[in-house]
Parts: sequence; structure tokens; C-alpha cells
Amino acid sequence: DKWGQPLLAVDCEFGENERKMRIDMKNDAAEILEAAGMKNISSFDNPAIPGMAIHEMGTARMGHDPKTSVLNKWNQMHDVKNVFVTDGAFMTSSACQNPSLTYMAFTARACDYAVGEMKKGNL
Repeated sequence: DKWGQPLLAVDCEFGENERKMRIDMKNDAAEILEAAGMKNISSFDNPAIPGMAIHEMGTARMGHDPKTSVLNKWNQMHDVKNVFVTDGAFMTSSACQNPSLTYMAFTARACDYAVGEMKKGNL
């Protein structure tokens, strides 16, 4: 960048498998609606850019060992003690459900821990 700091370059695109899954999901959705008794179903596919409608996760792994993880069990960075990461980055994977309530629970837990550490003078 203009200050000489290295920038992250991300190259991301949907592959053939993702395109095939979209077609399969579209066809399955129409089939489910037909089985439920719906009539005159018109399916469609509006492709989006990567990240537009999903919950990316796993870029700041939680674990005990700083050599293999970025965060400790409190979502606190091993190397920068006053930084807590409570978005989807700490989760290495997810199911098909929306993970928002899990984020909220881990955020509340991390905040409780951080406040306790601040009161002890550790942060």
C-alpha cells in the first residue's frame, strides 16, 4: 500500500463443483415444491460472487497451541492479548444452519472473560 505495508491478495472463484451444486439445489427445490402440491413452478438461478450468501469460517482457528492456532479457548489471540475474535473466523466449519446464535454465545463468553481479565489488570 502507500505506506509500504504488505497487502493481502485474495483470489477466489466458484469452481465446477459449486456450479453443479447450484443446479442440483435449484432442481431439488422445484421438486420439493411440486411434491408439496405447488403448481406452475418456475425455478431460476441468480449467480452471486463468492461470499455473498454464505458464512465463511475458519481463518483464525481456536486451540491450545499457538503453533497450530491463532486463538485460545476464550477467542483471545495467543500473540495479541487485547484482541478477541468472535466472528466466524474462530470456527473451522459449520453445519447448514445459520451460525449467528453461536457467534453471539461465544461473543458473550469472550466479553465476560475479557472484563474479568481487565478487572484483574491483565488486559
